Amino acid sequence: MTKDEREQLAGLIRDRIDAVTGDIDAFKAASMPVSPDNAIGRLTRMAAIDSKGINEAALAKARATRARLEKALRTIDSEDFGLCRDCEEPIAVARLMAMPEAALCVACATRRE
Repeated sequence: MTKDEREQLAGLIRDRIDAVTGDIDAFKAASMPVSPDNAIGRLTRMAAIDSKGINEAALAKARATRARLEKALRTIDSEDFGLCRDCEEPIAVARLMAMPEAALCVACATRRE
C-alpha cells in the first residue's frame, strides 16, 4: 500500500468514525426508556419497548464498528496494516476503502461465512 493510499484511507476512516459517532448519539437517544408517566396505550408501550431493544442492539453494533475503525486508524502506519489476519496476504486496497476496518481478505472472509 502506498503512502498516498494510506493517507486517503486515514481520511476515510476519520470520516467514518465521525459518522458512526453521530449514529451512536442517535441510537443512545432512541434507546432511552419509555417513562411510565407517558399516557400511551399498552400496545404502543410494547412497541416502544421492542424498538428500544432494536436500538440498543444497533447501538452495540455501532460502538463495535467505531472501536474497529479507531484501531485501524491507530495501526494504519504499521507495516502489518492491511495484511489479512488469517493468511497474512495483503488485503486489496479496494476492500480496505470499502471496509477500512477489515481484518480479513475476501477469500478468508468468505471461508469463514
